[in-house]
Amino acid sequence: MLKLWLNLLSRNGGFLKLFFKFFTGGVVRPDPSSATFTSVVGCLDGRVELDKSIRQGDRKYNASLAMMASKLSYENAEFVHTIIRDHWNMENLGFYNFWNDFQGQPSTQAIMFQDTKNNPNLIVVGFRGTDPFDPIALGIDVDLSWIELEGVGMAHSGFMKALGLQKDKGWPKEIEKRSDPQQQYAYYEIRSKLREILQKNERAKFIVTGHSLGGALAILFVTILAMHEEAWLLDKLEGVYTFGQPRVGNKQFGYYMKEKLKENDVRYLRYVYCNDIVPRVPYDDDSIFFEHFSPCLYYNMYYNGKVLGEEPNKNYFSPLWVIPKYLNAVLELIRSFIIPYIGGSDYKENWLMKMYRVLGLIIPGLAEHSLQDYVNITRLGSLPMDLQNSLRHRNSKVGLPKKSQ
Repeated sequence: MLKLWLNLLSRNGGFLKLFFKFFTGGVVRPDPSSATFTSVVGCLDGRVELDKSIRQGDRKYNASLAMMASKLSYENAEFVHTIIRDHWNMENLGFYNFWNDFQGQPSTQAIMFQDTKNNPNLIVVGFRGTDPFDPIALGIDVDLSWIELEGVGMAHSGFMKALGLQKDKGWPKEIEKRSDPQQQYAYYEIRSKLREILQKNERAKFIVTGHSLGGALAILFVTILAMHEEAWLLDKLEGVYTFGQPRVGNKQFGYYMKEKLKENDVRYLRYVYCNDIVPRVPYDDDSIFFEHFSPCLYYNMYYNGKVLGEEPNKNYFSPLWVIPKYLNAVLELIRSFIIPYIGGSDYKENWLMKMYRVLGLIIPGLAEHSLQDYVNITRLGSLPMDLQNSLRHRNSKVGLPKKSQ
């Protein structure tokens, strides 16, 4: 209902014009399946264009593209297709709504596209994050049960189910494809599509990305590739980019993943903005045992980044952080009025985003999870020099043959 009202306001020029149109006629009714209908995420941050100052080969390019793909994944199929084709001049490969065997219905959305129509250099897989108004997605998030993966560790059961865990079979390496196109599983279908495209384009690479729940699915997708010893695909993986990602496994799971990422030379960049509550859940304590297994690229409210082993205030509720969290929320609200004068008109925040900042004064860390700030850190954010050099080196090699050993 909220999405419908927000789009009704947008399509009719705002509240006052909508008010007059109710009496004079001519109210434009939004179509939820159209290319102009936006999600709540899109209403909060209406940016759809890629940053033209960041070009392929730039140290920020892949992260910026990954973030925009994560943002775009919240939209409907027509919206996604239009933006990829008409705004980004790229090739749309698919909009998916994948089956969840345990819920008996689709629960997992993802998009896939490539940077050129022919002979692509880069394929992007973006998993959609949690829609706060979707009870199915919320059910996935709050499912704190574990699944034990032999030789791997314990992983978040809800996330695994969303990715394609089989009800009675677990994670077989291969499954028989279902005849119903509406009942395909995320991991198996995406893996099949990647195999098909990459076999035709030897120099192409792919990235996996997502925000919030989408970030969890992105790194778990790589986990299953490692479990299935998909060395060829992992060699084609340029990197995993997650934004505001929750914890996905226990300490043993973390050891396994660190070893596999190193073994396959997979770059994993976990972005965390300031007091964002989601990377700090599920809690890392003696009763739940969820842990992050990689350092984070942590950005403060000034978008200054640094590499940390763990985000500050890792479980969110530390009494020592109460005053700093509220103070930061106040400063972010003030910043929302002045940032266009610092970064330019692309960074102007609309009235809805400002209202969301006000809500952040009540629940600090909530507004920080918005995609507004994550888009900003991939564009305006600073990085440590050693990481800048590493990214520049890695990005310049996308699409190029590896040097002979």
